[in-house]
Amino acid sequence: MNVAGILKEKGGAVETAGPGTLLIDVVQTLSNLRIGALVIEGDDGAIAGILSERDVVRAVAQHGANALHSTAAEFMTSPVVTCGTEETVSGLMAIMTENRFRHLPVVDDGKLAGIISIGDVVKKRIAEAEFEAEEMKRYISSV
Repeated sequence: MNVAGILKEKGGAVETAGPGTLLIDVVQTLSNLRIGALVIEGDDGAIAGILSERDVVRAVAQHGANALHSTAAEFMTSPVVTCGTEETVSGLMAIMTENRFRHLPVVDDGKLAGIISIGDVVKKRIAEAEFEAEEMKRYISSV
C-alpha cells in the first residue's frame, strides 16, 4: 500500500493555519479537533512549516506561558519534510523514524494533498501483517 491508498481511505483533509496565527489558537485547534499537528501555509498557499504538539511543548518549556501569545511562525518546524502519493508504508516508516516526527504532509503535483500520521502508518502496517498471516494460514492449510 502507498500514500495514495491511505489517503483514499482516510481522506485528504488537512487542517492549516497561517504563520501569524497565535500559538494559543493553534493549541485550541489541536485540542478541539483532537489532532497532533497543523500545517502552516504561507500567503501563497505553499507549505511554510508544520506545528506539532511537540513544538508547542518545546515553546512553553523554553519561554513559559508567554509563548502562547507568540505566532506559529516563531515555533513551527521549517523547512518541512514531505512525501509524495507514491511513497510506500515502509518508506513512510523510514522517513518518520529517521527524522523523529509523527506527521508527514503529502504533496501531489506541488500542492498539499493530505497528511499522514504515525497512527495511519501503524494501522496500515498492522493490516498488512494480518493479511499476510491469513494468507500464510490459507496456504499452509491448502497444502
